[in-house]
Amino acid sequence: KSFYGSKNNQANNCYVDIIHRTNIKIFCSICPLFLGMPYLCRMQKATVRDQELKEQWEALVSVLTERFSETESIHIEGILYLVGLQELGQVHKRFKKDDNVDIIHIGICSVLEPFGYYAFDYFDDERWPHFKLIEELPPLKPGEQSILMKEAVVHYFIQKGLIQ
Repeated sequence: KSFYGSKNNQANNCYVDIIHRTNIKIFCSICPLFLGMPYLCRMQKATVRDQELKEQWEALVSVLTERFSETESIHIEGILYLVGLQELGQVHKRFKKDDNVDIIHIGICSVLEPFGYYAFDYFDDERWPHFKLIEELPPLKPGEQSILMKEAVVHYFIQKGLIQ
């Protein structure tokens, strides 16, 4: 099926993401407004973005495993724990098991904050950050949840300059 735009589109670079049924992304590189003719968008499979995320994720896991793990690859919970420790700023302190769960929660809130799900609220008396829920996470299947978290973690570490 072909997809066409119209001369009413004001953007020079429009982006339509059709994932639900076709798993195809459509990128419009040039909108010939001056011709008054419809333009044909070139299509690119969503797997390009998936491959990029996979490569970034593998690079991140490699860097963090090299720095923080002696034997096996670090998993996402471990990475979220590291993010939580970084955001907490108490990296050399020993924590109780209950504290460790809270540290992972800080990591989750921190990586999802740029996506609009959480916002930093305040520091308590012990200097622990607290977040408020801005928007409920959408209902996701386990695989979709994993992808969202990996995207958020990769974005966090790109912003921190650890990976590109």
